[in-house]
Parts: sequence; C-alpha cells; structure tokens
Amino acid sequence: MELKEEITKKTSLNFIEEIIENDLKSGKHKSIITRFPPEPNGYLHIGHAKSICLNFGVAKKYGGKTNLRFDDTNPVKEDTEYVESIKEDIKWLGFQWAEEHYASDYFEQLYQWAIELIKKGLAYVDDQTLEEMRENRGTVQTPGKDSPYRNRSVEENLDLFQRMRNGEFEDGSKTLRAKIDMAHTNMHMRDPIMYRILHTHHHKTGDVWPIYPMYDYAHGESDSIENITHSICTLEFDIHRPLYDWFIQQLDIFPSHQYEFARLNLNYTVMSKRKLLQLVKENYVCGWDDPRMPTICGLRRRGYTPESIRNFCEDIGVAKRDNVIDYTRLENALRDDLNKKAQRVMAVLNPVKLVIDNYPEQSEELDAVNNPEDESAGTRKVSFSKTLFIERDDFMENPPKKYFRMAIGQEVRLRYAYIVKCTSVEKDSEGNITTIHCEYDPATRGGNTPDGRKVKGTIHWVDANNYVEAEVRLFDRLFQSESPDKVEEGKTFLDNLNPDSLKVLENCKLEKFLANTNPLDKYQFERLGYFSTDYDTKENHLVFNRACTLKDSWNK
Repeated sequence: MELKEEITKKTSLNFIEEIIENDLKSGKHKSIITRFPPEPNGYLHIGHAKSICLNFGVAKKYGGKTNLRFDDTNPVKEDTEYVESIKEDIKWLGFQWAEEHYASDYFEQLYQWAIELIKKGLAYVDDQTLEEMRENRGTVQTPGKDSPYRNRSVEENLDLFQRMRNGEFEDGSKTLRAKIDMAHTNMHMRDPIMYRILHTHHHKTGDVWPIYPMYDYAHGESDSIENITHSICTLEFDIHRPLYDWFIQQLDIFPSHQYEFARLNLNYTVMSKRKLLQLVKENYVCGWDDPRMPTICGLRRRGYTPESIRNFCEDIGVAKRDNVIDYTRLENALRDDLNKKAQRVMAVLNPVKLVIDNYPEQSEELDAVNNPEDESAGTRKVSFSKTLFIERDDFMENPPKKYFRMAIGQEVRLRYAYIVKCTSVEKDSEGNITTIHCEYDPATRGGNTPDGRKVKGTIHWVDANNYVEAEVRLFDRLFQSESPDKVEEGKTFLDNLNPDSLKVLENCKLEKFLANTNPLDKYQFERLGYFSTDYDTKENHLVFNRACTLKDSWNK
C-alpha cells in the first residue's frame, strides 16, 4: 500500500517538483527559496500568471518562501506605475511574497564584483560600437573575432571602468565585457556585455548611476545574493544557463541554479510586452486593463476570478517543451468557477415588449433561485406584471421545425413564472415588431403543468414595471486568427485583429436586484453568459462586461 501511494505521488509530480524533492532528500538544500523576477516595463499577462503560480506554488508546497524581485536594470523602459501594478496583480492572484527586492538594490555589489572579474583578467572595457561587436561576433558556424581592446591591461580596464561610473563617457561609447571565448559554440558566451553606459534617470536610484548592468550579468548574481535555490524561468533562457553558471563560478558565490519550463502560449493571443504596449499606445484597446487584453488586470476587469486563473495554470501543467494552449481551456476554467459561485439574475439585452392580455392589472413576487449549484445561496424575489421585456431573438413569426421558443400559437414557459401562449404581434410602419401579445395559464405558476402537458421551451424576462437599465459590453477574442503573429509578407499582427471583439449594447433591461451592484461583482445572466460589473459603473449608469458565454461558441 505504501509503495502504491509513493508511486502515485511520484507520477503526479511535475519535473520541477521532482527536482526539489530530490534536492531536499539528498540534503543539497535544507529549504527552498524561489523568486518571481519581473522587469517593471509593462503589465503582467496570463503567461506571467503561470510563472507566479509555479514559483509561489512550489515554495508553499515544500515549506519554502518566494521573493519578489524587480529586475530593474533598463531604466529607459521601466516605471513605478508598472511596479505598483505588478504588486497588485500578484496579491489579487492570492500570493504574498516573503521579501521585496530590486536588482537596483544590488548595483554597488554588482559593480564591486565586476571589478573583481577585471582584476582576475575576466572582464575588459571595449570601445567598439554595438554594430562592430555584432559584426565581429561571428555566426553559429564561424567563430567571432577578438576585440582590438580585449587585451587591455588590468590597470587600464580598472581606470576606464571607474571613469565609466564617474560619467565621463557618452552613451554607447564604451561597454564592459566578460572575457570568455569568442569561438564558443554558444553565442551568449562570446564575451557578453556586462555593463553599458546610459545617462538616464532610474525610477529607484535616480541619477546616481550612469552605467547599468545587463540582465545576464545581474540576474544570476541577484539570485545568489538572495540565496535562491531554484531559479525557475521559461525555456528561452536555457541557452543563457551556461553564462548564468559561469558568472557564479568565477565569483565563487552562492550557487543558485536555473531551471527552465515551457512558457504559456495561448492561441488567439499575443504575449509580447512590446506588442501589448503597441496595442495600448496606438489605441487599438482602451488601456492595459481593457477586458480584451491578456493582462492580469484586463482579465480581472473582464470578470475572471483569481481561482479560475490558478486552476487554469494547474490544469495546463508544467512542461519541458513549448506547446500552444487552446483559449477555450482558460474560458472553461472561468465557467467552472463561476458556475459554482455566480449569482443568477435575469437580463434582457435586446428587448421587445411582451404584454399578457389576460393578466390582471397587478404585480406579484415570484421566487427565483440564486444559484442551483449552491443550496446555501437561497432564493430571491422577482417582480412579475402584465408587461414584460423578453429577448427579441426569443420570438419568431415564421419559426422552423423544432423551434421551442415563442411563436404565434405556441406555448412557452416564462422562467419562474407561468406558461404563456403567443396570440399576436404589433408592428411599426417599417414592419418591425414593437409588441408581442400573449395569454397566460393561471394554473401554471412556477412553470408547472397540472394537466401534464409538455412545454419544451423556457425563456427569461424582466418586469417592464420594475427594472434597471444598463450598458452591456459584449467582449470577444481580440484576434480572429489562432496565430496572430503568423501573417503574410507586408502585414503585421494588427491585420489579424477581430473587428467584432467589442459590441456595446445600450438600454438593456435588468432585474431591479442589480441596482446596487459594485465593480467586479459576478453574475450569470440566465441563458446569456457570465457578466461582471465594470469600473465605469456609476449610480445612475450601470455597466456590465461579458466575461464569457455559457458555452464555447468558437469550436462549433
């Protein structure tokens, strides 16, 4: 029995968890420390959510801790706005970091370590331009050429590097490079740049530093300073790992180790920060939190829950090979979560009047179920009267066979109310239906049929004498192509934008129950989908976003 349990346990572990368990069992590490290291140059997206869930998740599972570290080594693209948004997103997802750090906290230490490498003859100041370095780098098939400045003396390199720090040289005029091997089969090992000159204001250090470390130099050393045991990153960094190890080995510092997993690729979506920024700056979307964006703040505004995103990340698992995940799996994670939680309400988005001719001039209250998946949610009262609103699409004058909604001479069940039979319609001068007339059966209150007759169709409604109006935004996928980046010559990913990604409906009729809704409140509009109250909601102007439909409408 114990063996079986152990086997089951092992097979359920992802490869990162297997590594951690082995490291703990062998005594390599007494406890684990992971980190989530975003660069504050944009808002987090669903791909980052996977990394967050993995780093914080394994640390929690094995009694370790996770640091939040901002890799702020490129002040040109970084901003405190992004820092604050990242912290907010992590907290919203349900995680709390142990310590908050910045790569800029370590600038002095990184500088001193660079001096140490210079003294060991393992780093030098190069006067070549970036173009010249690129030209002399060689190719995968051909070795690179040594820089003419590669053999400067230690003394000269120390002097020049100090003067670089003092701000004596112009941007781009010099760099500090590691002295490794210009013939190395790994291009990243061909004397990579460690420091470049940038006379640019930094969001945290101000104007103290005119030189800034490169990511490949700063990252591993920052991990080492924090005693990170398992530096988990995405697969594209596997080719950087030898350089990560080289710096740590040469400096003889805490041996943090890098492990790579497959990044999240989602169809119908772009994950590039550069492209997401372009969508924002060129007004293809209404900001980083536009509900069509794959950003965490966009998903939050659309109506996603932290639980649904965490469940999605768990569902797709942790792999060693890149693959593309179907967007439907993300939507299904939300459907599964909201189905259990969301308050049910009735809303009519494209209304037409329904008059029950034989119903008395009165109003009554009916019991409606708040959530059939949760008995504890109880019921609410909905008002019912002679005049209602129904969906225009729920009526057809000339219906096809097996049409079970409203048609002349046909019975249909009004949700929670009565069975009615359509008798006639009124039209305007252009032939548009303005009012539908019907009669109700008083014996069918609650939708029952005492005589046992079968009525297949059920439609929702809103009391025309007791309702609130709202603006409803029907969001769909931002791109109409599964692979937005795959384009014909001369075109860009922008050519794959979905022209129907947003439809705005005005004057929708909703249950009075929704009058006091608050931003990010979640609902299932019966028969229509899951909706979330938008930030734009004001006292006299309700706004709702469709988070997703009740069923997948794309794969049919």
